[in-house]
Amino acid sequence: MSSAPLSWWGIVQLGLVQTALGSIVVLTTSTLNRVMVVELALPALLPGALVALHYLVQVLRPRLGHGSDVGGRRTAWIIGGMATLALGGTLAALATAWMGTYLIGGIVLAALAFALIGLGVGAAGTSLLVLLAKRVEPRRCAAAATIVWLMMIVGFVVTATAAGQLLDPYSPRRLVMVTAGVCVLAFVVAWIAVRNVEGPGPENAPRDAPAAAKLSFRAALAEAWRDEEARRFTVFVFVSMLAYSAQDLILEPFAGTVFGLTPGESTKLSGVQHGGVLVGMLLVAFVATLAGTGRAGSLRNWTIAGCVASAFALAGLAAGGVVGPGWPLRPSVFALGVANGAFSIAAIGSMMRLAGAGQNAREGVRMGLWGAAQAVAFGLGGLVGTAASDLARYLVAAPGLAYALVFAAEGLFFIYAARLAWQVGKAEPAAPRAVLDAPGVSRVAGMG
Repeated sequence: MSSAPLSWWGIVQLGLVQTALGSIVVLTTSTLNRVMVVELALPALLPGALVALHYLVQVLRPRLGHGSDVGGRRTAWIIGGMATLALGGTLAALATAWMGTYLIGGIVLAALAFALIGLGVGAAGTSLLVLLAKRVEPRRCAAAATIVWLMMIVGFVVTATAAGQLLDPYSPRRLVMVTAGVCVLAFVVAWIAVRNVEGPGPENAPRDAPAAAKLSFRAALAEAWRDEEARRFTVFVFVSMLAYSAQDLILEPFAGTVFGLTPGESTKLSGVQHGGVLVGMLLVAFVATLAGTGRAGSLRNWTIAGCVASAFALAGLAAGGVVGPGWPLRPSVFALGVANGAFSIAAIGSMMRLAGAGQNAREGVRMGLWGAAQAVAFGLGGLVGTAASDLARYLVAAPGLAYALVFAAEGLFFIYAARLAWQVGKAEPAAPRAVLDAPGVSRVAGMG
């Protein structure tokens, strides 16, 4: 007998884990970044390389997911991952403070710390999504994904605000104390939030627990990769997230170079985009939950529509690069945010539904595979976007036209991602009848 589906409160409880995870990550990727570049006057390449390292380590997500598949319990992996993340965050602050007196030693310790951060995010994040996928009703997937991701953003905002107050006046000792305090508090919150949610008993073991225990990771990964739906969805995640992340580091320079916005104005423009993302997420969660199994509730349809809309929004920014200051920049950026929010939350909801659709489940391996694709795409996205803009500006004399070419190329990536999403839903379902007969799954076995 399987565990009862999670209530809304149960979803919020698991969302607290994501809040805790986000609280640590935001300090390591933004606050420590700033300290290295501003207070320590180190090259921006150093924190950039450390953040890239934390993404690179997350290629281990499939292996971590396989470990939770074998044990059949996700709670221990979530708590263990959060402990590793908290340790990595504290060591990262120590390393940053150490760089002020012994640069080489600090960099070596920082590399170890960011590797632990990536490992912790991979272990906790993968198992958290698997637990959500196993325990959330299909019709609630979009809403659950929205709740969990909004709570992660809450973690970003609250931690950045509180830590910003506590860090003034800045000192290396204060940096370590504040970061360590956040890490300990985040771990305690996650540990309390996840307790008793999974529930005791053998019903939480994978459906093929004996086979899973005997199957090696390499065999489990090969089995997941042979599934055409899972393989195509992996490529979709990589392509779409590459396009999604490639725009982040060039939007503000584009606004400043072509439209003459000041740093403060371009930062506000980024806020407009994030506001649009929030609107897109809430829109999909609200409509998909109310519509149920109808076309309006299909996460596959929302994923395709969000990718296509993102392509059109990027085409609008490309047109703005050609037209210049007369173009309505803010509405274009807001539209891009709405489209990105709609596609991303629909894709995450689809990921949750698809995780257990294979014949032998392997939820952890499949979720880890998609998480690794996303991490690699995010790691490459900023590099690809900035390199492409630099190359375009070198080859094209007009900066606006150069940015327009880059935005247009990103739009083509989104069109290709929409095509992949469409093909996933058309493939012959591989899931057993019991899964396909679940409410809302039969229509979107591939994407939803």
